[in-house]
Amino acid sequence: MREYTVAPNKDANAWYVKVEDVAPTDQYAKKDEAIAKAEEMAQEHKPSKLYILDKYHEIEEERSF
Repeated sequence: MREYTVAPNKDANAWYVKVEDVAPTDQYAKKDEAIAKAEEMAQEHKPSKLYILDKYHEIEEERSF
């Protein structure tokens, strides 16, 4: 099962989409844009999980596809 993560950068002014534990793949100015892209990627590679992290990098929400 693939894991995707949406997390803010250290200043919380940009959002990253990560696949597994590799370097971030994309950066987005808005959290909603990052979540939409991560959902799209997760849908394409089912089964998968999406973790949305808050500014403290704690899990805020978890979605399964």
